[in-house]
Amino acid sequence: MSFASCLKEAARGGGDARDLAPDDAQRLFAAMLDGGVPELELGALLVALRMKGESAGELLGFYRALAERVHQLAPPAIALRTVVLGTYEGGSTQPNLTPLVALLLRRLGVPVLIHGTLEGHGCVASAYILRELGVLPCVTLAQVQERLHSEKLAFVPTAVLAPGLASLLALRSRLGGCTIADSAAKLIDPYRGRSLRLVGGSLSGEIARLREVCFATGERAIVFRGTEGEPYADPRQRPRLEYFDRGGAEVLFAEEHALQDPIAGSPNIVDARATAAYTRNALAGAVPLPLPIANQIACCLYGAGLTADLNQAKAVIAVQAHALAA
Repeated sequence: MSFASCLKEAARGGGDARDLAPDDAQRLFAAMLDGGVPELELGALLVALRMKGESAGELLGFYRALAERVHQLAPPAIALRTVVLGTYEGGSTQPNLTPLVALLLRRLGVPVLIHGTLEGHGCVASAYILRELGVLPCVTLAQVQERLHSEKLAFVPTAVLAPGLASLLALRSRLGGCTIADSAAKLIDPYRGRSLRLVGGSLSGEIARLREVCFATGERAIVFRGTEGEPYADPRQRPRLEYFDRGGAEVLFAEEHALQDPIAGSPNIVDARATAAYTRNALAGAVPLPLPIANQIACCLYGAGLTADLNQAKAVIAVQAHALAA
């Protein structure tokens, strides 16, 4: 395909930029992931698409290309679906609670796969917090499978799971911001529709595009406004938690509009060590679990197949919270 023609369409000035058709976007992103686009054209295309504003059709095409290139994993030999969390932003003004969500799910018997970057680019990456908690990144796919089997939890760097995507994400600092590759990364599913993904969008436009992709693919996911782009519910103000499955959508929890009090026991300093200490305290019941996080965990229990309905999932969380407090 002609990269120059794609760039010409995306970079038209005066509001005349044109969206790529999903099939064209899939071919373009396939070339990007395979290293087939020269560096100059690659940077220009990524910036032009971001300045234009990616369409849902473009994101769908990019996701399809990515899905063909993500290394596949075998599901654990249990009936529950693995919960997949993509962590690509980190925390800057709030404690990053992605590791807390993962460890709570693991405690309840749900297998969890975390994928993401090893660097925080000025923010507190989940990788830093996980290391403080004794969860080290896997270096091979075989190690991922072994840890999921033995520990029900694995953290895999993007470079191991999707090397071509990792190369595109590495351009973020050189290009001065996120690109469509960052949105596509949140949709990764190494289980080909047999998992439950937690997909946390950053802005309303991105969330709308992520929703449309989940509708179009029919794959299972919980889509919501992430906290600073991370896949956990804001503990101060619950976002709308929407469950997608087989082309349908169900709002499991509505959005809360009132901002709640600061998190009880939350660290005053947002760094990896303080966040890890808070995570340990929450897991031990020394501090109360924020209600939006408990609501999110209930959604995951339902979507992963641990419970038959959401009410049963809420009951499980209530019993767990009582046990922690005791």
